[in-house]
Amino acid sequence: MGSLSPGFHGRTRAFEGRLPPGQYPTESFPVLSAGPTPHVPTDRWSFTVTTERGETRSWTWDEMMALPQEEPTVDIHCVTRWSKFDTRWRGVSLDVFLDEVDSSSEHVVAESFDGYTTNLPREDVTGGKAWLAHAYDGYALSPDHGGPARLVVPHLYFWKSAKWIKGIILTPDDEPGFWESAGYHGYGDPWREQRYWSD
Repeated sequence: MGSLSPGFHGRTRAFEGRLPPGQYPTESFPVLSAGPTPHVPTDRWSFTVTTERGETRSWTWDEMMALPQEEPTVDIHCVTRWSKFDTRWRGVSLDVFLDEVDSSSEHVVAESFDGYTTNLPREDVTGGKAWLAHAYDGYALSPDHGGPARLVVPHLYFWKSAKWIKGIILTPDDEPGFWESAGYHGYGDPWREQRYWSD
């Protein structure tokens, strides 16, 4: 294998079946963003789900924290080719939010406080596959990693896990987001190396 992050040399066999093609394991958690890091105080934070009809349902920080919490441990994979195993999060399943709205739309667009957007099939953020996470590794999520809350969709490349999440828009059609409009793949499956539209 090519370059390995310190701490994983000679141990990659332990992760056979968990490392997608073209990826290398790392123990660090690189910080990658499309722009400056927004700082959103929790007393001004809210999360809104908007249906295709323009109907909305919002939660304040305290309301979100009062919802059933989960602590998934998942592997994550960045399009820049690093993978990090056994990451520990705390947050609310997106199922909890989406169950509160009436919509038949098959697609969603995640929106962030900095204007970033990314598109996902609805079936990829339901069924226990995605979380609104506010803690990482036992601590409140830092702004650099998307705090106060971010989307975590571990089975897709991590650009789909929008940082600084402020809402989800349900849409009848697939609407490309920031990186997808710039040539990244519309779906982003790391196991199929779907990095760009041509993949």
